[in-house]
Amino acid sequence: MISAIVEEVFGPGCEIASRARLSGGASRETWAVDVVDRDERLHRLVVRLSPAPAGQGTAPGLGQGLLEEARLLRAAAAAGVPVPEVVAAAEPYLVMGRVEGETIPRRILRDDRYERARPRLAAQCGTALAAVHRMPLDAVAQGEPEDPLARWCEVIDLTGQPHPVFELAFRRLERTRPDSVRTTVVHGDFRNGNLIVGPEGVRAVLDWELAHVGDPVEDLGWLCVKAWRFGAQPPVGGFGEYDDLVAAYERASGHRVDRRALRWWETFGVLKWGVICVTQAMRHLTGATRSVELAAIGRRVCETEWDLLEALSAGRP
Repeated sequence: MISAIVEEVFGPGCEIASRARLSGGASRETWAVDVVDRDERLHRLVVRLSPAPAGQGTAPGLGQGLLEEARLLRAAAAAGVPVPEVVAAAEPYLVMGRVEGETIPRRILRDDRYERARPRLAAQCGTALAAVHRMPLDAVAQGEPEDPLARWCEVIDLTGQPHPVFELAFRRLERTRPDSVRTTVVHGDFRNGNLIVGPEGVRAVLDWELAHVGDPVEDLGWLCVKAWRFGAQPPVGGFGEYDDLVAAYERASGHRVDRRALRWWETFGVLKWGVICVTQAMRHLTGATRSVELAAIGRRVCETEWDLLEALSAGRP
């Protein structure tokens, strides 16, 4: 399939110099591909492929198509978000320029190469998120914000599986829901693991498939979810503090962040990740995508249940 895509994009006579499937990206196949075109120019690319269609057993909640993701990337670049350049897009694939750097969180959080970058990352994320939230609302096909609790409650209900801790969290979050004062484009999956990082810091923001219109504090809360700390202590992605993230965001956006709302969205993020773990596991269990990685993600449901019980017992939110 990669060969057919390359020929469609660059025309006959091009040559694939190398190709390698990249690790990560549980919802889509991702490939690093080097192409030499007919004029002998080298193109270092990333190719993302759509998963199986929903009619073939894909679990719910996997986000939008690659054409929509390409439109978002173009709008993000125009707003000042660091993103890869879109080379070509069709519904089965998305071809982007390759941005060199690290995406594996444990390396970002532990390797000496990123020692100087780590203290900068929380503030850089705040600045990048301010740019995300400047994007025009029509960059997302969905024009009106959805009720996030209702949406993810529907997703878990569609699985037909009982999860009492999730039900408890849905009820608590409904009772303590903060007022939303702004509506913006929301990335939906802005976190450690979806960032390309170099020794100087953030180079690109990846994986826009869950973008939607909603409350911008959702993105800040998601970045602080415990799962995205990957065993490190700092609450923001495992690399920074709340104050660094919020100060940079407020400075770049001109909008104050309500800390109570941030805690609510962080707890919501833990719940959302738990629901995603269930749906990703179902892709393996239903046979839509047989994958040890997806099966392992399913085993993390109990982690999110524990994190939710800790947050709820401590009165957060």
